[in-house]
Amino acid sequence: MVDSQSTPARQRPSIVSISSYLLFLFLACQVISLIITLSTIGKTRDALRDAYAGSNVENADQVGDVFYAIGLGSAILVLLLAVVLGVLALFNNQGRNGARITTWIVGGIMVCCVGGGLLSNAAGGFTAGGDTGANGPSSEEVQRRLEEALPSWATAVSLLLGVISLIALLAALILLAMPKANAFFRKPTAGWEPPTPGASYPQAPGQPGYPQSSGEPGYPQSSGEPSYPPPPATNRPDDTPPADRPGSTPPSTS
Repeated sequence: MVDSQSTPARQRPSIVSISSYLLFLFLACQVISLIITLSTIGKTRDALRDAYAGSNVENADQVGDVFYAIGLGSAILVLLLAVVLGVLALFNNQGRNGARITTWIVGGIMVCCVGGGLLSNAAGGFTAGGDTGANGPSSEEVQRRLEEALPSWATAVSLLLGVISLIALLAALILLAMPKANAFFRKPTAGWEPPTPGASYPQAPGQPGYPQSSGEPGYPQSSGEPSYPPPPATNRPDDTPPADRPGSTPPSTS
């Protein structure tokens, strides 16, 4: 058989490599988003506390703390899932179909999370829906306090990172479903291997060189069997010299 080490490895299609790069880009965007969240979420909490201070809204003093816990927990969860996608990208490069299926599952969850966050920001985020309560501050008042507390670039950068993340993730999942990717992730089947020059292969019965069974012509005898001398030659009637045959004339001796 041909040595398995001489068999060339499967070539990874470029679309699989690009898909992995896009997953790494998604991970990088989530890392930057978490850094921005950590640097601004404290100011957001303080702004919400000031906006709801003195209102008659139930648990008004806890509104900022609840938003802080939900925002920070969501950012950390999204980052952890992005790290999982980065690890799966490494296994996708090795052609593991289980990793590709897991990438689709985790990636689908992330598409919903990132897409929902973008829709929430586009709709006004925390301040959407008009007045926050009958006795609470208006949405315009809450928005004004947030704009005063947060840097001017924070909202724009967060929105841009969200759009890039969503596009990169969708493109990565689509590339993994392309026909060339399917052929790469398909488990290879053992096929016929052509003979190599100089290699010896067993012969089929009936072909030259196939060992014959005992009793057939050409079968080599074992060394333990005795060898017998050939029987002595006997003269047949036709082998009698011409001088001895009846009616023959003896040769002249003169």
